[in-house]
Amino acid sequence: METTTFAATDGFPHTALIGVTGPEATLAVQGDSHTVLPLASVSKPISAWGVLIAVERGLVDLDEPAGPEGSTLLNLLDHTSGLPFEGEQTQAKPGTRRIYSNAGFDALGAHVAEAVGMPFDEWMTREVTGPLGMTDIEVVGRPSAGYRASIADLLIFGREVLRPKLVPVELRDLALMVSRPGLHGVVPGYGSFDDNQWGLGFEIKGSKSPHWLSDTMPPETAGHFGGQGSFLFIDRSRDIAAAFLSGVAFGDDHKRIWPALTEEIVARYGGR
Repeated sequence: METTTFAATDGFPHTALIGVTGPEATLAVQGDSHTVLPLASVSKPISAWGVLIAVERGLVDLDEPAGPEGSTLLNLLDHTSGLPFEGEQTQAKPGTRRIYSNAGFDALGAHVAEAVGMPFDEWMTREVTGPLGMTDIEVVGRPSAGYRASIADLLIFGREVLRPKLVPVELRDLALMVSRPGLHGVVPGYGSFDDNQWGLGFEIKGSKSPHWLSDTMPPETAGHFGGQGSFLFIDRSRDIAAAFLSGVAFGDDHKRIWPALTEEIVARYGGR
């Protein structure tokens, strides 16, 4: 593992913890890889993995009713349930718009908890973070945005997505595919897009611009960013994953450096 400094973070006025991994091992780290900071919405892809494990076990089904009337588990996972960002009042008929929703992911956690017969955080610890050896993570609070973790843990999860051991490859592929293409929606902080592509718990880069990922990243790049200045991305074309933690509210400083940083990451480590 290389200890490094990324030029794109020069002048960034906050903590900038960064890690890059291949499918087998960490490639590079900037800062302390075990410092625990809020993930905010980067909690969602980790929570989604717990849902997919329940799907694989036959405890829930993607097509079963979940959330508001007419919605399914799949609608909650791909942000098409009609639920708003926060709250219970639906904004659209399920499946017709991409409405990014914390409320939807919290409903997802509650639904799975009932199905598996234990609180969702216990399920996550037993079936996801424990088996993967994510020893720093704090899986507490809202499945949508409540977790705290380290760069080391996020890279462990990135390796799981690159080479899944807890779910079948087919389910991993489904999670990273565009679910219901062509739906209009908003990426918080970046604006509205006619084709706001998402998989199951993961945002898909597609052709969105401006975006937190570099414009040169492949359209199929999957990941998530969070409101506490965090991100995780999976670039299967280069067989790498990368994570960023800052522990401060997402803002203009993050928007300024992230495209250049993600470009620097793939330029330096994507060819290994």
